Amino acid sequence: MAERIACMGECMIELSQLDLASGMARIGFAGDTANTATYLARLGAPVAYLTNVGCDAMSDAMLAQLSGEGVDCALVGRHPDRLPGLYAIETDAQGERSFRYWRNDSAARTLFSGIGPGLAALGGFGTVYLSGITLAILPASVRTRLVAALGDLRAQGVRTAFDPNYRPRLWRDAEEARDSFDAVWRVTTLGLPSRDDEAALYPGATAESVAARLQGLGVNEIVVKDGAAGPFLAVGTEAVWLDLPRVATVIDSSGAGDSFNAGYIAARLGGATPQEAATAGHALASAVIGHHGAIIPRAAMP
Repeated sequence: MAERIACMGECMIELSQLDLASGMARIGFAGDTANTATYLARLGAPVAYLTNVGCDAMSDAMLAQLSGEGVDCALVGRHPDRLPGLYAIETDAQGERSFRYWRNDSAARTLFSGIGPGLAALGGFGTVYLSGITLAILPASVRTRLVAALGDLRAQGVRTAFDPNYRPRLWRDAEEARDSFDAVWRVTTLGLPSRDDEAALYPGATAESVAARLQGLGVNEIVVKDGAAGPFLAVGTEAVWLDLPRVATVIDSSGAGDSFNAGYIAARLGGATPQEAATAGHALASAVIGHHGAIIPRAAMP
């Protein structure tokens, strides 16, 4: 697997396993595209992360973690006046999580705005991966330039993989999110949406209707993640549900979609069929949701 992958977005300080009574928490570093980059690196993919962080000790530790996982951080910018964002994870008895964010002035929001990597850096990769959170943290003018750059790259044979990962609080309203996502879908090669996210923007959406809509926007390969129902694949004229083993116990669903995306992309770039790649993605996600936090120990990798 020689093709280089660029993941772009925001890595944050993560607080998990909160115990407010004792004042204890587990401190880590994570973020949707950073999680995917980490798992891609663990799976042997040559992956770089594009973001901006601060010049503080937490930013140093964040980059040390990513680099230690094998992620290339040469294109990470250092903002002199901003810090990384922070979030806390709370999980219920079923393993479903809720998040509390402190990120409005994070360094990552200045990506492609004069500090750190420029859009031209994306031309050095065979696949570019981003999410709806990547879009949401960027100013509208930067989003527009990014979409135009991705369109030019697609014309040159560079693949774009996109997971909308819709977070309503990051958007002015649902219409802004829909418009921004559709602009990216039109330049996307591999779509990795979840049905839940799509249903939040298009009430009543099914996996089949999601795939049909994205095919109409020009996406060639689509994997709709539908929780316990499993993935639905739509590649060319073939559309199929995969019957994969269900996970008996969910500890923390953080990072499930991010790790699935990594398993899928790594397998596809390694020559696997879409069905084989979805099986690999499912196996990794199944391991991830059996542990606390978005990044599991290496020993727990399937």
